Amino acid sequence: MLLKFITALLLVTAAMSASAAMPSDLLKSYEAASGKASPAKGEQFFNAKHGKEWSCASCHENPPNHDTKHIVTGKVIKPLAPSANPARFTDEAKADKWFKRNCNDVLGRECTAQEKADVLSWLMTVK
Repeated sequence: MLLKFITALLLVTAAMSASAAMPSDLLKSYEAASGKASPAKGEQFFNAKHGKEWSCASCHENPPNHDTKHIVTGKVIKPLAPSANPARFTDEAKADKWFKRNCNDVLGRECTAQEKADVLSWLMTVK
């Protein structure tokens, strides 16, 4: 019985640590796929429209360090900057899901690893 409990506890701990990365870990994975990130390019990307109606800042505002609301649904969006929301960018699958969805809204396509790296590197500088 004790062995089953310890095994279950180890499995839960391993699962939690697998999804509880740091934003810097996620940035490293994007940079490994693309190259060195540029916070300046990330800020520019975040604020620019890319042929569609919205920019990232349309919903997340600049600086993205406070609660905002989606411009269509009115749904509350928690701060995007990791300094204001420590849970941001700690789960790679969740971050990729939202990058995919939001990049499609802003760009009409998925973001490249370089675009993700640039934006995340800038977000990590926002206080």
